Amino acid sequence: MKPQHVLAAVAIAAAPVLALAAAPEPLPAAWMLTGQSPQKFVAGIDQDPGARGAKFLRNQAGDANAWAALAQQFSAQNYLGLRVRFRAALKTQDVSGWAGLWMRADNRAGRTIAFYNSADKPIRGSTDWQERSVVLDIPADAATITIGVICNGKGQVWIDRLGFEPVGQDVPVDVLPPDRVLLAVPVL
Repeated sequence: MKPQHVLAAVAIAAAPVLALAAAPEPLPAAWMLTGQSPQKFVAGIDQDPGARGAKFLRNQAGDANAWAALAQQFSAQNYLGLRVRFRAALKTQDVSGWAGLWMRADNRAGRTIAFYNSADKPIRGSTDWQERSVVLDIPADAATITIGVICNGKGQVWIDRLGFEPVGQDVPVDVLPPDRVLLAVPVL
């Protein structure tokens, strides 16, 4: 085989590998990157066969003290006075701090009136897909609800198979222990 034919064959064989390493798709418009240091993170839609279509949040700066969140915000109008559950499947890789789901309700003035961020149920290290949820009561004066996933420290978290639904009063509300309440609330 001539050298140029060998190079062409190698290039053709490598094409699928290069396609897998391609840049991730950008997030849909409804999603935003937020938190203390969003500039230290990258987010998108994974194209890897093991997580295809899942959204991800990755610390690209390697700063173990940085945190960011992927968030989606919507009107609370249809959920006023209800108990709701936000659920999703999460997967992590090399998370040095912690990762988890979070949910918040804000009033018209932008003040947070209900909040939970999974700091008391952290996911650390590398994990396979696992179902997680957050349950909150949405106050009658809520204007917006924000849901998402947080990554604190180095590593990456994926989120997929999201759901949001009203639940009965028999489902317990998630409450942060007093020693965790002072943790930063993801800001938009």
